Amino acid sequence: MMMIVAIVALGALAGASGLLLGFAAIRFKIEGDPVVERIDALLPQTQCGQCGYVGCRSYAEAIAAGEADINQCPPGGQGGVAALADLLGRDPKPLDPELGPEKPKMVAVIDEQSCIGCTLCIQACPVDAILGAAKHMHTVIARECTGCELCLAPCPVDCIHMQPISPTITTWKWVYPAAEARAAA
Repeated sequence: MMMIVAIVALGALAGASGLLLGFAAIRFKIEGDPVVERIDALLPQTQCGQCGYVGCRSYAEAIAAGEADINQCPPGGQGGVAALADLLGRDPKPLDPELGPEKPKMVAVIDEQSCIGCTLCIQACPVDAILGAAKHMHTVIARECTGCELCLAPCPVDCIHMQPISPTITTWKWVYPAAEARAAA
């Protein structure tokens, strides 16, 4: 009998704690900055760090805070700069050449015959798009790869190369309309 009372008491305590935590989560919810969310949505999500920030989210936060300029994202290219300028009501500017040129969307490909299974590329990948184990061949999950090129430098046998992604019906995108309108003017 005592065991049943203890189980019921613990169940009631757990239920009350769950209700209290649920109420606190709703009542004290902290909303993210909607401007940061919109800026982040326009960025390519490569998480490459070419802009000088750890990832796309931190770059978006820096833009919103006025700490970074809108032309620091080579993977986003001139279309990305134009989209950010349009969103923020600023004049578009050329992509910062010091951060690298605009490139087509790429995916990493590992020459599996040359791979020695060192795992350095796995450790460098910010999106976990590389599979493999120590002393075994590695491979890239193409649909997960953002083309950031961070896996290239640590590879001791240079078995990774970047391959452009051919546009398909699922990956093709319109040129950002504001960029076309400005180019025509």
